[in-house]
Amino acid sequence: MPTVAIRPAVEADAELILRFVRELAEFEREPHAVKASVDDVRREGWGADPVFEALMAELDGAPVGFALTFRNYSTWEGRAGLFVEDLYVQPHARKFGVGRKLLAAVAQRAVERGCKRVDLNVLNWNPARGFYDRIGFKQLEEWLPYRLTGDALAALAREAS
Repeated sequence: MPTVAIRPAVEADAELILRFVRELAEFEREPHAVKASVDDVRREGWGADPVFEALMAELDGAPVGFALTFRNYSTWEGRAGLFVEDLYVQPHARKFGVGRKLLAAVAQRAVERGCKRVDLNVLNWNPARGFYDRIGFKQLEEWLPYRLTGDALAALAREAS
């Protein structure tokens, strides 16, 4: 059985993280949607004010996936949480428990930091939904994600001026 190791990402992983983000975008049928650059990843993960953290997964010493998280906050809990923005494991490594170990490491970080929950989104057609169910994630059917971007974001922002 191959050895799975999870470690904190370091700045030198920025290019690899972006490669995995692009592979994930391909899987999610949005190959041209990734606009981030390696410089963006470096600045946002290791700059003066980091906005995300990442964990890297290795299978027998070779990188095969990552989990990228950032803090959120629950006013109801009165505590921070972690949001998993991306969880990706290369297809050939998925049968070795890599995804579960990545999420276990995210959960460990959350518990150590006093977080009350870990959140993530998953596409409705993604077969990983069963994986998340088995781990114990619950689909929030009554909560619908909304997003403001592009021209609509700029237009609303102008109203504050």
